[in-house]
Amino acid sequence: MQSNSSSSAVISVVNLNHYFGKGQLRKQALFNINLQINIGEIIIMTGPSGSGKTTLLTLVGGLRSAQEGSLKVLGKELCGAKEKQLTEARRHNGYIFQAHNLHGSLTALQNVRMGLEVHRGIPPAEMNDRAKEMLEAVGLGNRINYYPDDLSGGQKQRVAIARALVGKPKIVLADEPTAALDKKSGRDVVELMQKLAKEQGCTILLVTHDNRILDIADRIVYMEDGRLISDGSSLDALAIAR
Repeated sequence: MQSNSSSSAVISVVNLNHYFGKGQLRKQALFNINLQINIGEIIIMTGPSGSGKTTLLTLVGGLRSAQEGSLKVLGKELCGAKEKQLTEARRHNGYIFQAHNLHGSLTALQNVRMGLEVHRGIPPAEMNDRAKEMLEAVGLGNRINYYPDDLSGGQKQRVAIARALVGKPKIVLADEPTAALDKKSGRDVVELMQKLAKEQGCTILLVTHDNRILDIADRIVYMEDGRLISDGSSLDALAIAR
């Protein structure tokens, strides 16, 4: 059983509330969230649509500033953080989205290389070498000069995984990475994420509705109506999710 003490946590969320809108239109999206995620854990966050999963993921990722409570990522407080602090926090993260978000005018190699361009001081030749190595690691060594339109859905997600992991991030954040894939491609994608993340020692927080991949998690977090219903063992949350 892993310790959930905040001292060993990569991500520490304490009494977090979040709101959208202002004045009479202000609506609370997250209610008193408490969650500790430790180094190297693979956490799956599941629950109905509109339950606050993606909102929490974007706050952890520094894509927007947390409002009330405490949200520490890699020891840095992001609640009330300014844009410069959020930008710095994002440098430690790799992102994988449902729609893969590849640039259609760039080759697979060029798309993966973009994952290194936020890091200062890497020579262009090294960027290319690392991008090529990462594409080989995801099984696309023979597709490095292909454009997204010439790749299957599963291959596009593999490019997105390579782009997310090429900078050796401490945290990988994935939002519905298997939603647009068939069963086998989805399975391949998450097992690849799991393998590469373990090799690199990074922590994964993955949002999904896909019950077929819940077994890769060290823990399953279940959310409903903006509240954390369970952050317990995989079996507990699996029973809730089903």
